[in-house]
Amino acid sequence: MAVEGDFCGAPPALLEERQKALAALIERYCSDDGVFETAIPGLFLYRSSTTSTPTCGVYRSAFTLIPQGGKRVMLGDETYEYGRNRYLVTSVDLPVMAQVTQASVAEPILGFIFDLEPAKIRRLMADMALPAVTATMARGLAVSDLTESVLEPALRLAQLLDTPKDIPILAPLLERELLYRLLTGERSAHLRNIAMADSHSHRIAQAIDWLKDNFDKPLSIDILANTANMSKSSLHQHFKALTAMSPLQYQKHLRLQEARRLMLMDEHDAASAGHRVGYESPSQFSREYRRLFGAPPLQDMARLRQGVGTAV
Repeated sequence: MAVEGDFCGAPPALLEERQKALAALIERYCSDDGVFETAIPGLFLYRSSTTSTPTCGVYRSAFTLIPQGGKRVMLGDETYEYGRNRYLVTSVDLPVMAQVTQASVAEPILGFIFDLEPAKIRRLMADMALPAVTATMARGLAVSDLTESVLEPALRLAQLLDTPKDIPILAPLLERELLYRLLTGERSAHLRNIAMADSHSHRIAQAIDWLKDNFDKPLSIDILANTANMSKSSLHQHFKALTAMSPLQYQKHLRLQEARRLMLMDEHDAASAGHRVGYESPSQFSREYRRLFGAPPLQDMARLRQGVGTAV
């Protein structure tokens, strides 16, 4: 999705200069395609030299910037595009389908992924005297136009990788500046929802944690509602508002993604993988697997072993 505009007052040439600097740094630290953990806690760099078909994964709570290339993310029936001029914020763990749409050997997609930690956001909110979010809960995934005020601290944070001795002292300051820019920008509500212990988003996050720990067991809406300290009707309403799916649909995504991993990485057959993740009926497992991944298990495994990866 092309994005045009004045980037909230920053000259486009200046923004492009910062993007190129960040892209060059990411490429230096990514020796090959993949996701790389850095010496800065919570910061990951990403590179891919090819486009991809839609692949599955769970997006965690994070800020993602792509100074080169483009991606498409599908959450339920919704599609989000982001790339050079747009950044992504995820406020809760979400099972998604993701696709690299712009990448090549000459110009690979390059990504900056920074985990959003509730405690750090909470401390900064206290210093800023920011109130809790009282408006209707927003979707747990959103994209925004990139501004120099957001890009600048992200670039300087990444540049600390060139001077490791500075990381312990300067990284917390630059992380705080980046969080400050996000909290005072368009995605403020998403960050506040991450931090506030009594927010609907935080309660749904607790329900999501329960689902992740118990995805292979029969779903109990009563237990899920008690875990989130919400009524069943409120749970359904806010769960769908945040994740674009019902708790049952969310559980299905988790089950099918884990079954896919078991077949691909641990070489389980379809029947045993389906049983391991909680399916009693092989035919139901195959039917729902095909609906999510676009092919039955055996065909999907053959396709994956030819080089299709997972969402990042």
